[in-house]
Amino acid sequence: MAEKHSSSSLGVVSRKSMFCLFSFVSALFILSWFFMLRSTVSAGFIDLSLLPHPKLNSVIDNGNSASWNRNDVEPSIGNRARAIPVDIEGDGGEEKPQEKDDLGDVKCNSFDNNCNQVLKVFMYDLPSEFHFGLLDWKPQGGSVWPDLRAKVPAYPGGLNLQHSIEYWLTMDLLASEIPGIPRAGSAVRVQNSSEADVIFVPFFSSISYNRYSKVNPHQKKSKNKSLEEKLVKFVTSQKEWKRSGGRDHIILAHHPNSMLYARMKLWTAMFILADFGRYSPNIANVGKDVIAPYKHVIKSYANDSSNFDSRPTLLYFQGAIYRKDGGFARQELFYALKDEKDVHFQFGSVQKDGVSKASQGMHSSKFCLNIAGDTPSSNRLFDAIASHCVPVIISDDIELPYEDVLDYSQFCIFVRTSDAVREKFLINLVRSIKKDEWTRMWQRLKEVENFFEFQYPSKEGDAVQMIWQAVARKVPAIRLKVNKFRRFSRFGTHEDGVLRKIPSPSNFW
Repeated sequence: MAEKHSSSSLGVVSRKSMFCLFSFVSALFILSWFFMLRSTVSAGFIDLSLLPHPKLNSVIDNGNSASWNRNDVEPSIGNRARAIPVDIEGDGGEEKPQEKDDLGDVKCNSFDNNCNQVLKVFMYDLPSEFHFGLLDWKPQGGSVWPDLRAKVPAYPGGLNLQHSIEYWLTMDLLASEIPGIPRAGSAVRVQNSSEADVIFVPFFSSISYNRYSKVNPHQKKSKNKSLEEKLVKFVTSQKEWKRSGGRDHIILAHHPNSMLYARMKLWTAMFILADFGRYSPNIANVGKDVIAPYKHVIKSYANDSSNFDSRPTLLYFQGAIYRKDGGFARQELFYALKDEKDVHFQFGSVQKDGVSKASQGMHSSKFCLNIAGDTPSSNRLFDAIASHCVPVIISDDIELPYEDVLDYSQFCIFVRTSDAVREKFLINLVRSIKKDEWTRMWQRLKEVENFFEFQYPSKEGDAVQMIWQAVARKVPAIRLKVNKFRRFSRFGTHEDGVLRKIPSPSNFW
């Protein structure tokens, strides 16, 4: 019995010794990996000179992301990608704090060598039928571009203007080549595509859809469809597309129904859109693409000296009430609000001085409703901003321009659709916002309205410059995708120049 007990004791001791040895070795292994990772995430491994725009350098500042908050990270849903923070440890020494403006956007440090860099854009010299020819401009002297020093071609008015961003961005690039035109300089056109950060495709897709999407009796296909087919053939045959698989190209499709054919062929490019309402997430998403504002249609409220008490209407909406898809809330809210004494909720259009009446109505209202219609976004939001009428946004899937640097909650009220249609919920919420809070939001609207203003020549901080800066913030991710695409380029991989087929989303028109 004694020998058996002794053997059992030795076995227990042996097992304990092995467990302790294993635990010790595991701890050493984990510690070694910890110190190795600390040694490899130094700021020296990031070449800040590669960043094309000074705004990008604010993202990396000795290991701190000024605009990232752990509580702000959302799960990946639909077209919204997950935000992934990157911690970069500094190399010691005293840090100079970054300067921030009132809107939370981090300005470029004055000691940064890249403060004067701009986004370099190569623009294809497409035939005029793809751009200014759609505005009835005729080429002269063999050039596909108008001489902006002589005459600036006009863009059609009315509702056409709300989706005119292709026009303003193209004009800005052309102006960057002309000495003496006073413009802001977030982007500049370059003639050598190998020097460019991005490749710009100047197709006025929105006006093409608005004017030429219908098939005439003598046609087999619409002029818009023919232009899209020719565009795809041209772009995909270019060396610039082939060397990147299109990942560094910019395609403009601001009208939700524009580029219905071409988007399926050029999906690897960066799209500039109004929203993702009619796009499948594998074609367009917030991680790859850029959301741009509509051009407001109503008049800006210049020299606004109004106040809470001088705006008699509490809540304003004028527009189409019966909509498809996610726009059911408009009808529900119409019946809920139509009898409230200080609420204006009526059908309206641009016909018969509709724009002028809407301008007067918004300028005299405290809050303006922006409700999802056929798509998550509408021009009504940007009309409200231009009117300094605090937007009340009821659109669960809306994506907003420059939201990575702009906090919309400072000047907008967001309401979930499920809450908005509850009895008395919306009107009680709006009535609960008192004069002091409304005045703060009204003041903020006046401070940010220039971010949504399109003009030529472009000025510092306007919509054109903000869009270019939004593109510039995507450049590091574009460069990563292009470099990964080129890994096996020496073998002529099947992916080179080949466009994969992707099924159309069910909500395409």
